[in-house]
Amino acid sequence: MIKNTKGLLTDIGTEELAHLEVIATLIYKLTKGVPAEKMREVGLGGFYTQHDNALYYADANGVPWTAAYIQATGDPIADLHEDLAAEQKARATYEHLINLTDDPGVKDALRFLREREVVHFQRFGEALNDVQDFMGRKKCY
Repeated sequence: MIKNTKGLLTDIGTEELAHLEVIATLIYKLTKGVPAEKMREVGLGGFYTQHDNALYYADANGVPWTAAYIQATGDPIADLHEDLAAEQKARATYEHLINLTDDPGVKDALRFLREREVVHFQRFGEALNDVQDFMGRKKCY
């Protein structure tokens, strides 16, 4: 089962990188060609000043992404619990973003991503069960 779990985790990680690409593409398309004055009017003047319309990974408050956000202890059970929590946080964030937009295309993309986070949560749960069974057989605890 552990071999299957490794494959599952690889698949989820690959899909999460694709999610980043989808969000980056949405933002790029939504801001492409927007004049500086409009960026300033909607509260993105500081972003425009430093990045123009370039993609720059930051949260809703402009705090840049950092590898410090990755939670890893080296304990597979603790790390899978962290992954489960991260999927729920992502699902909630997508729901909040859906509430903030009136663009049907953006809503559709966000709904798709939200649904995938639910699936990932379920799959991480399966992985957790497999790892706990494996660890129990190895008498690690």
